[in-house]
Amino acid sequence: MDSFPRPPFPKQQQPMPGKSAAMDPQPDYGESSYKGSNRLQGKKALITGADSGIGRAVALAFAREGADVVVAYLDEHDDANETKRLVESSGRKCVLVPGDVGDAAFCRNLVDKAVGAFGQIDVLVNNAAHQATFESLEDISEDEWDKTFAVNISAMFYISKAAVPHMKEGASIINTASVNADAPNPELLAYATTKGAIQNFTGGLAQLLAEKGIRVNAVAPGPVWTPLIPSTMPPDKVSHFGESVPMKRPAQPKELAPVYVLLASDQASYVSGATVAVTGGKPII
Repeated sequence: MDSFPRPPFPKQQQPMPGKSAAMDPQPDYGESSYKGSNRLQGKKALITGADSGIGRAVALAFAREGADVVVAYLDEHDDANETKRLVESSGRKCVLVPGDVGDAAFCRNLVDKAVGAFGQIDVLVNNAAHQATFESLEDISEDEWDKTFAVNISAMFYISKAAVPHMKEGASIINTASVNADAPNPELLAYATTKGAIQNFTGGLAQLLAEKGIRVNAVAPGPVWTPLIPSTMPPDKVSHFGESVPMKRPAQPKELAPVYVLLASDQASYVSGATVAVTGGKPII
């Protein structure tokens, strides 16, 4: 039997977008367990939504594999500074860039800052996401719908378009999709719809960039214990989060990071256009 935390968890709720330090139990980002083996030595990575959650675990793993990291985040400065501490304590450089990826101008500026800091982009991880829970279609406002699409899918287009001219053959783009792309949760209608779009965007972009030698893949997580959960779901659902998958628990962020490392590494040189499921046993189509 594994030792990962299992529901029921203490009932809890936070204002959006949530803070990692306020969660009970604390998410495991791999601080004490992830051991690198130089698989990303010398690479320069840009990761959105890396202040906490999956993004923080990926930033930490990338650093321990030898990469310098640009961390893009909205305004969760305390969480972002903790990510920076973890990256720098692993002996790598970390640049923090706060702002809203739902804004096209910010996306272009973000890429400019990454290139200014490191001179190139070898790995782009489009991970930032917005979600909110609604029980009926009538409850979803036009602004909510537009915001979800702006942050979750339009940002991927803006950032990828700006980054590709600074990426060389062998570079990698990794997009965070979701099990919701294939099994949409009706209470996450806008979010789930964008995740389906991300999977399609990934497959198309992989074909478009193949001649440049740039690989594009997606990771499709199932339930993951991140600040997004207590800040976007009611306390009862937070308490039982992850029970519905075969493993009967949510993933810890550190359990996602090795997949991103593989896709970013030269070991995945023939992997492009793929969606890798990390779903606790729940199949995706």
